[in-house]
Amino acid sequence: MDLNTITEVVRRPSDRPGTDWHEGDAWLAGGTWLYSTEQPHLRRLIDLTALRWAPLVPGEAGLEISATCTIRELYAFAPPHDWTAGILLPKSCEAFLSSFKVWNAATVGGNICMSLPAGPMITLTVALEAQYELWASDGSVRMVDALDFVTGDHENILAPGEILRRVVIPAHALRKRTAHRRFTLTRLGRSTVFLIGTQRPGANDLLLTITAGTVRPIRIAFDSLPDARTLRQSIEALPADVWFADPNGTPDHRLHLTRYFAEEIRRDLTAGDLA
Repeated sequence: MDLNTITEVVRRPSDRPGTDWHEGDAWLAGGTWLYSTEQPHLRRLIDLTALRWAPLVPGEAGLEISATCTIRELYAFAPPHDWTAGILLPKSCEAFLSSFKVWNAATVGGNICMSLPAGPMITLTVALEAQYELWASDGSVRMVDALDFVTGDHENILAPGEILRRVVIPAHALRKRTAHRRFTLTRLGRSTVFLIGTQRPGANDLLLTITAGTVRPIRIAFDSLPDARTLRQSIEALPADVWFADPNGTPDHRLHLTRYFAEEIRRDLTAGDLA
């Protein structure tokens, strides 16, 4: 779609692009959402791809993913053998409601900052206990837990002019055992629910991440694997207004699916039947 209100495109922003932020500006990375609908409030686009941030930086401390890393680049990444949770990287990419062509442009940061309930990069990074590095327009930097970033449907904690610079996934989370479940109304449709369970190697704990069925990501932690009743009660204790409603499912439907798939994840981690 043509954005006919745009009067300027900054092709070579400064290394700290937020310092020149004005009302009516927008960050341009993949642009897959930006160009999909009218944006009458925008006047200027700032092209982040020109900064050429390294898309993926693995190291002993874990994995850094730049905001401009494309879904294609993330999907193609081969994690070290001991990063057993690395299987969640391609699985989360496959949860996109988009074709492989869109993967070549769509970015990890764009999906996170859209802050939609079904955003699979949100699911991935919350489940893997990631931190987000945010750059403010005054030059300051803050690190926030991925769990705290999205606050509602299409809502997050970003201040005007603030930018997501990178995602930092710790190595200990990448070494966890995992199990996941996802439900869609059609084979390649938007996620109605997307759940991931993780467990420390050699331990009996459970960290359950619930997304897509809720307006913001939810994490429920257990020091040891709960029984079926305890798990069900923990899910049912979530506030009623956290459950999402759209054409892909009612809140009651999503609650039902979450209970069902959470129990399957619990059984997988109990039996060691992981994927």
